[in-house]
Amino acid sequence: MRTKAVLVFGVISLVAATAAHAVTVDELIAKNAAARGGLDKIHAIKSLKLEGHLRFTGGFGSVELGYVQYKKAPDAVRTEATVQGLTQVQAWDGKEAWQISPFQGRKDPERMSEDDAKSLSDDASIGGSLIDYAGRGAKVEYLGTEDVDGTLAHKLKVALKGGDTEYVYLDPDHYLEIRTVGTRRVRGTESVDITDFGDYEEVAGVYFPFSMSTHSKDDGGDQQITIDKAEANIAVEDSEFAFPAAKPAVAK
Repeated sequence: MRTKAVLVFGVISLVAATAAHAVTVDELIAKNAAARGGLDKIHAIKSLKLEGHLRFTGGFGSVELGYVQYKKAPDAVRTEATVQGLTQVQAWDGKEAWQISPFQGRKDPERMSEDDAKSLSDDASIGGSLIDYAGRGAKVEYLGTEDVDGTLAHKLKVALKGGDTEYVYLDPDHYLEIRTVGTRRVRGTESVDITDFGDYEEVAGVYFPFSMSTHSKDDGGDQQITIDKAEANIAVEDSEFAFPAAKPAVAK
């Protein structure tokens, strides 16, 4: 009986040890990078333009806007949302964030607070939050698996440089991002946004999600972004991301 017990214990220990070492953060991120096209191809994309439409749904009803986003390596991003001739702009140039908010009656550019800027800076990387995370000052921890709408997904905790946290869920078969849960603190208040990703399409050899659905736990609003067209390595000036220079006064 003792021999059998020792054998059973040994098998259990072996299985437990194998499971414990079956996957690591680096292995998961390497699988994710390979699934997306490989690090070389990801790094080869120096700029990215996404075009499509953005739908907001909330207590006010639903509204659809034209959507354009530009990204430029290493960490610049500009997003435009247009409806009825008005265009909202939010941009981050790697140092500061600014916006134009015509829907709130503000047509001049204004700098964003440090708290508001964090979400833009966190979203600026072309490769996403996992690729080259250490170089951006983030830390990643593997938390095992968790059910995501019937899929037992790998769960990674990303502690971002600015202090916010993002949980990334990878599909167990393809290792692509299927969900992120972002926990952010803005002006002392914590906000939680859940984003589901789908419809991955290839752009310059790299797969990007063409469908992104975000639900905010704070206001109950939903945001759906659908990409219709994407271009990589387009010419885009640094000035597109920088706070606009003041226009010279017109001489009278």
